Amino acid sequence: MGKLVIVGTVAFDAIETPFGKTDKILGGAGTFIGLAASNFNIDSSVVSVVGGDFPQEYLDLLSDRNIDVSGIEIVKDGKTFFWSGKYHNDMNSRDTLATELNVLEHFNPVVPENYRDAEVVMLGNLHPSTQMSVLNQMSKKPKLVVLDTMNFWMDCALEELHETIKHIDVITINDEEARQLTGEYSLVVAARKIHEMGPKYVVIKKGEHGALLFHDDNVFYAPALPLEEVFDPTGAGDTFAGGFTGYLAKTNDFSFENMKKAVIHGSALASFCVEKFGTERMVNLEAGEVQKRLRQFQQLTQFDIELT
Repeated sequence: MGKLVIVGTVAFDAIETPFGKTDKILGGAGTFIGLAASNFNIDSSVVSVVGGDFPQEYLDLLSDRNIDVSGIEIVKDGKTFFWSGKYHNDMNSRDTLATELNVLEHFNPVVPENYRDAEVVMLGNLHPSTQMSVLNQMSKKPKLVVLDTMNFWMDCALEELHETIKHIDVITINDEEARQLTGEYSLVVAARKIHEMGPKYVVIKKGEHGALLFHDDNVFYAPALPLEEVFDPTGAGDTFAGGFTGYLAKTNDFSFENMKKAVIHGSALASFCVEKFGTERMVNLEAGEVQKRLRQFQQLTQFDIELT
């Protein structure tokens, strides 16, 4: 079982969907990734920054899930990163109402000394130069580096993003971002172009339509589980990434066949995330529920067919 280093925001969110709205609640990519990965009982550490306004109870919540928080810098006189958004009726599109970088603006991640030999590194959605600085701190080359990014960095830091992408093994982005990064509409062609940039594996997330995994000429598709209720999609992509990397760190097997299983685990955990606002569902998730949902995924995709 390997160590996992997670780099990403630990933040406040305020969310409005057709089903209700919240005041400031716990959010951030690093938070969702960490909570998802904690389901695999691995040795993980979240590297991030918060302000003096960040409640100790939220740090305790992470610690209680065996997530190391020594890499979360606390800027006593600063304010925690804050994002507010409103989802449209289709729950796939949203408007950002507020983004306050606060302490994140001058964030220089410091990987705890005892995690610099981690086998797996999950670079959450941050400035590519910040992501690269984490890789430069590792005392040995990780067995697997996974990177998540978004169209914002393609707009304002494309050169740095291309440089960082050269040093990773897996990229996780959504279909719109894959098209923007490559200028290709076909996701098969887009994945091929991204392979040429450096990553051995390309994961393209398609929200309620599942996820695609590309490796050389191999393609694997994992559907999203049809759900009766979707309350809040915030953090679903990060939860997917946490399940994906958590499973790989647990199994220490980075073959294409095992990547398929990792995608399914990530999809299963993401399906829980959207059932409540923020992190509420992930915090109260039980192992038996996860196993039951994995079986649902198996039934969803398994069939017998006579081939002549």
